[in-house]
Amino acid sequence: MEKKLIINPSVISDIKEIILSARDRAIRLVDHERTMMYWHIGKRIFEEEQEGKDRADYGMYLTSLIAEQLEPEYGSGFSKRQVELFRQFYRVFPIANALRSQLGWTHYKHLIRIDNEDKMEFYIAEALKNNWTTRQLERQINSNLWERLLMSNDRESVLAIARNEKQPSDAKEIIKDPMYLEFLGLKREASYFEKDLEQAIITHLHDFLLELGNGFAFVARQKRLHIEGDEFFIDLVFYNRLLQCFVIIEIKTTKFTHQDIGQLQMYVNYYDRYEKKDFENPTIGILLCAEKNNAVVKITLPENNKTIIASEYKIYLPTEQQLIAEIRKEIEKQENG
Repeated sequence: MEKKLIINPSVISDIKEIILSARDRAIRLVDHERTMMYWHIGKRIFEEEQEGKDRADYGMYLTSLIAEQLEPEYGSGFSKRQVELFRQFYRVFPIANALRSQLGWTHYKHLIRIDNEDKMEFYIAEALKNNWTTRQLERQINSNLWERLLMSNDRESVLAIARNEKQPSDAKEIIKDPMYLEFLGLKREASYFEKDLEQAIITHLHDFLLELGNGFAFVARQKRLHIEGDEFFIDLVFYNRLLQCFVIIEIKTTKFTHQDIGQLQMYVNYYDRYEKKDFENPTIGILLCAEKNNAVVKITLPENNKTIIASEYKIYLPTEQQLIAEIRKEIEKQENG
């Protein structure tokens, strides 16, 4: 009887890993080559455009003519709109060595629409650091991440943290107010319970971690606490490796009250006394509420408070006008208060 040979199962898994790794590298290489092709096309168009700079309409004429010649042969990827994007791509990124191989053409299509250099640098740094997909980058731009962080931080600090030149030392350097939770799919008009919002967050945990910010990891849901015979349940517990501390989130689907902050403070105190290790920083509590009164928050909390944060949540993305209005309102509050 022929003896059956036994193969080490790790051989198959190792080979599969080699194949997948090679495929990923090939895809990235092809995408990078495509990006560089578009950059060179944009450069050539720009150079030709400069030759005809005495004609104001030469640029528009040129891109139309190029598209008419290329699109029938190479497809819709060379439409007039696409050719104009190639030209814009080169104008925004005129130095080829500044292009990052980790970012593909679809990333750059979103980046070249940003008209602020600091803002663009921030999104590039965050995309590289967090390995954002195109969809994640688009979502963060559309949710105005840069502007929301600027509402409670200065420009230099936001950029330094994005570039990894500085580690966040204050929770407000990471945690946003408001938080946009449009990915939960909840309707504005519908009424829902706190457990419904909590379940939606757990279902879309990956997206929620992205909205929370850098360094967050999920720890527990409905964490049970026993205190002298009484039972309490913390909605959500996370850990932030950058701040080196636990982060407790309590959810309120109504306008918050000072009693809510008192309850959250109790949970924070419990974690500091019974869960936190000596090398870890004080626990942070976030009251995620549908509406808040900043004056009540300010009066309820100590002046030197750095561990309790009240953050509103929105279940839809704001328009640019809405965000500008919010920023102006926040600036006025800071100036008056």
